[in-house]
Amino acid sequence: MAGHSHWAGIKHKKGKADKQRSKIFSKLSKEITVAAKLGDKDPVMNARLRSAIQAARSSNMPKDNIERAIDKSSTNTELIFENLRYEGFGPQKVAVIVEALTDNKNRTASNIRTIFQKAGGSLGTQGSASHNFNQLGIIKIDKKEVSDERIFELAIEAGADECNTNDNFHEIQCAVNEIYNVKKELEKKINNFISTKIEWKPLNSVEVLKEKTDDLINFFDTLENDDDVQNIFSNAKFTK
Repeated sequence: MAGHSHWAGIKHKKGKADKQRSKIFSKLSKEITVAAKLGDKDPVMNARLRSAIQAARSSNMPKDNIERAIDKSSTNTELIFENLRYEGFGPQKVAVIVEALTDNKNRTASNIRTIFQKAGGSLGTQGSASHNFNQLGIIKIDKKEVSDERIFELAIEAGADECNTNDNFHEIQCAVNEIYNVKKELEKKINNFISTKIEWKPLNSVEVLKEKTDDLINFFDTLENDDDVQNIFSNAKFTK
């Protein structure tokens, strides 16, 4: 495995079982519900909700599931979710940022701390790991939507800072506070997006010893299987 950053890159190589798909749908539904609860129920008027729905569609989430998640924002008025961030160091002293969406922060904090400890890592305070990363707005678009040449032109016109392309998708980077402005401009020319997220890109990397790869993957798997965890970022660099 080459490269570092978001755990999703590793996860794709392991395949998606039905159980994993159900877990993904659950996390996507939660984000849709929260986005709808915090803003307009109409995705045209709510950029966060629109992006959450696009991410759900990219994961082949059924339309009925999406509609139920939106409806839940109105029917369950007592449900209050908080966005929380945890920072620490996992196996091999890899810096890790965990983003959670929870209705019980005490439960979530306890679960995350236990996962770190069992893996031989340690949960730190805010700022303990994030100084190893740069927070950016990341917009991903399937290469089938637009050519390599055209996406660079559109990215510049939209006010993005950088545009990279690989075998499967284009990745547009921008300042966090500009992500929905850039997205709005891109939507004038592009219909379908893979995802629109605020991500943590590592400024430096920690090379993981080949014989320790499984330990780190198991650690990430355990974190991801927690219902409250939405995103995981690390500065791990896996050698081939």
